[in-house]
Amino acid sequence: MTKKIFPKNFLWGASTASHQVEGGTTNQWSVWELSHAAELAKTAEKRLGNLPIWKDIKSRAQDPHNYVSGSGVEHYSRYKEDFDIVKQLNLNSFRFGIEWARIEPSQGEWDENAVAHYHSYIKELKRRKIEPVLNIWHWTLPTWFAEQGGFKKSENLKHWQHFVAKIAEEFGRDLNYVITLNEPNVYTASSYLNGQWPPGEKNPLTFLWVYWNLVRAHKYAYKILKAKNPRLQVGIAAQLANIQAKRPHNFIDELVTKWMRYFWNWMFLRRIRLQQDFIGFNYYFTDYFKGVRRHNPQTPLNDLGWYMEPEGLYPLLIRIWTRYKKPIMVTENGVADAGDEHRRWWLEETMVAMERAISEGVDVCGYFHWSLLDNFEWAYGWWPKFGLVEVDREHGMKRTIRPSAKWWAEEISELQQD
Repeated sequence: MTKKIFPKNFLWGASTASHQVEGGTTNQWSVWELSHAAELAKTAEKRLGNLPIWKDIKSRAQDPHNYVSGSGVEHYSRYKEDFDIVKQLNLNSFRFGIEWARIEPSQGEWDENAVAHYHSYIKELKRRKIEPVLNIWHWTLPTWFAEQGGFKKSENLKHWQHFVAKIAEEFGRDLNYVITLNEPNVYTASSYLNGQWPPGEKNPLTFLWVYWNLVRAHKYAYKILKAKNPRLQVGIAAQLANIQAKRPHNFIDELVTKWMRYFWNWMFLRRIRLQQDFIGFNYYFTDYFKGVRRHNPQTPLNDLGWYMEPEGLYPLLIRIWTRYKKPIMVTENGVADAGDEHRRWWLEETMVAMERAISEGVDVCGYFHWSLLDNFEWAYGWWPKFGLVEVDREHGMKRTIRPSAKWWAEEISELQQD
């Protein structure tokens, strides 16, 4: 790579989500985990038995404890240690979440100890000269909010606004970047269309209504945050895919591809185009459509069975830039790879894709790898390993930097010296 292609102020970072790493959370997800763990363990072979690594994960995937977040990886108490690792990896930024259920465990009642914790959290990042990038909402809800219907009811948006106002008041002056929502398309589809996540509904009309309410939630949050601190750069973390026709120039394949690109990639972003200062997105998938069905190559696959095409980031960056002409932040990007066989290749191809886009005039301002630490992967539980840092939960939560992360740290160091 031409080392000087990345701007000096480029954000090199890693991402986390509060529920997935902190431990000890009580929210709608932790309640759902306890009631569904046995079922998920029982159906594991049916759901996962075709994965190439099934024999390696079988015992864990069939253990109900796998599906309970529990103590997490104790990031809530060990964040200083983890920030030292961020610094050791030569990263200059870090994306994190504030757990709504922690700071407002009961409606209208703030836990000031939790608020103080997150003040300390941000302070420690800044002390190490690590740019804090706050993600306000990453799929988890206080139980009281979920019991009232969550984002399914428009009248509940007043509670969201109350929460965001508290975030703005407490932390708005300490931040430069805020992400309001993480992957609203994935959340609505998984929770209200295919019913795989809480509350487990399968209703297309409810899906569309929650989707619309999340559009409104972002717009409300944008207004509140900018009013408190006009210099804040505010966006979302959409989940975008590099969607392609399996047979170029085939009418049906091209038609389905255009529809899927709009429905999955652009529909939400289009509705908030005036309320975002940068385009934040998460990239994991390149999907090929043959007719109305996804028809991806069978190799290479990551541990979750997802087809891997890291260079697919490039055409996606070009499409985003063409549509919006705003700074672009890759807010998540990574690979489930317990053996650390693919991560270096993934990182290298990803950096080349960004370099190519930047060289063509695309304003890519940051990249955040998913994830810093091995963490709780929602309905999959603990067995998928996305971390730059391995966490041994059976031996004192020991942190070990993976070889691919050491390689990446050296690459970033060279880039920062140019």
